[in-house]
Amino acid sequence: MARTLIIIAGPTAVGKTALSIELAKVYACPVISADSRQFYKEMSIGTAKPSSEEMQGVKHYFIDNISIHDTFNVGQYEREALELIESLFKEHETLILVGGSGLYINAILNGVDEFEEIPAELRKQLIKEYNEKGLTYLQEELKKRDEVYYNQVDLNNPQRIMRALEVCIHNNKPYSSFRKKEKKERSFDTISLLINTEREVLYQRINNRVDLMMEQGLLDEVKALLPYKHLNALNTVGYKELFDFIDGKCTLEEAVNMVKQNSRRYAKRQLTWFNHQGEFETFAPTDLEKIKAYIDIVNQYL
Repeated sequence: MARTLIIIAGPTAVGKTALSIELAKVYACPVISADSRQFYKEMSIGTAKPSSEEMQGVKHYFIDNISIHDTFNVGQYEREALELIESLFKEHETLILVGGSGLYINAILNGVDEFEEIPAELRKQLIKEYNEKGLTYLQEELKKRDEVYYNQVDLNNPQRIMRALEVCIHNNKPYSSFRKKEKKERSFDTISLLINTEREVLYQRINNRVDLMMEQGLLDEVKALLPYKHLNALNTVGYKELFDFIDGKCTLEEAVNMVKQNSRRYAKRQLTWFNHQGEFETFAPTDLEKIKAYIDIVNQYL
């Protein structure tokens, strides 16, 4: 079995982390995160980072590797992750990539289109407009500048919309005109697994996880990050709802219920994205033996 990257994808709270650690022990290999929220050092409870105890001695990469103050995009992730993967393959025949961020997983599978470096001032201006005018304003701007991408993008994702807008504005061309969708060659084989379970079970897991996060001190974590709530990294589920509570816009109970609701919506969007990719074999989070057997069979033909 030579140079195989096992990709474990799926919705939030489904059990990807525990499964990836069990597989990493089977194949004696490290785990590379493709969860864009776990990159940030300052965000731990709300991003469900695995603790050192949960990691069980398995080496993890791309967790706590940047600050919320850093600029980091999917293009940088592709370059840095591929460099790491090539380095790790010198010592391991198998590696595991795990996460729920479809854009980042796709970057490793297929590559991302190249864009010119966007001036920092333009990015800051868009963030300022988002904070002052809201998501609807960004959506309308994108529709005016690139209706094709407007009809494709997740309109509830401000980061994705701002990324498209900055390319449109900087180049004076639609973002969609730069998206070639040409798959890049990789020097390794991949086995793509989608981890999923019954919707009712998944939603209950999400609700339970949010309750556990609150017990672990999520509100205190969010309070400590209050001075930085304007940063892109913190405009995410689990943080923005509790910022609203701190700002007096809702009760704590309402904020927690919104975290649960928005997490369920996020999980639904994740599954929609992965199901449209067409290259993932689906398993339950408890299917460790079935997954091992599947990996072994596929590896015979690689």
